[in-house]
Amino acid sequence: MQDWVIYSVGFLAQLLFSSRTFYQWIASERQKQVVAPRFFWQMSLLASILLFVYGYLRHDFAIMLGQSLTYFIYIRNIQLEGQWHKFPKVSRIFLWIFPMLIIVYYYNNNTMDIQNLFDTENIPIYLLVLGIVAQLLFTFRFIYQWIYSEKQKISSLPKGFWVISLLGSILILTYGILRQDPVLVVGHSFGIVIYIRNLKLLKLENR
Repeated sequence: MQDWVIYSVGFLAQLLFSSRTFYQWIASERQKQVVAPRFFWQMSLLASILLFVYGYLRHDFAIMLGQSLTYFIYIRNIQLEGQWHKFPKVSRIFLWIFPMLIIVYYYNNNTMDIQNLFDTENIPIYLLVLGIVAQLLFTFRFIYQWIYSEKQKISSLPKGFWVISLLGSILILTYGILRQDPVLVVGHSFGIVIYIRNLKLLKLENR
């Protein structure tokens, strides 16, 4: 597949991720406190699907791992917002089984090659490790957010979420620069600014 097609998928995914973050930031600025609007989770789910596909096309295990771990957390947050039942039943079924459909599709078309995901000729082992660690840290923010929200019985974005987001984003930005991946560089450069702003809003809110 041509590079421009692959990068188009990646940039579209990052555009959606950036749009959800920008929307969340604007909503928070208006209310003078950090909020987790419904749109944030819906766009997260759509962007996650595209970035998962991008990770496969780039043979980038780190990207695929991160999206695999957060995909169902997005769905759970939509449920906590009380919006999941508003999706058409067909859409809900599709979203639940989408990751499995991708695996089955690639396997049946003989294009699923696990070795490609760990190809240390194109990606040095130290860079692969950095990418995995960065994605795991970045993904942990949603695990933290999910546990916190389950305890509160409402979808929310606590301070710990933004701290982990900032640290993880800095690591992924470093990985993206070393990997020469414009999709990761552009996406996380924008994200870092929003994460810092949300931390400032939380500080003002606590005062």
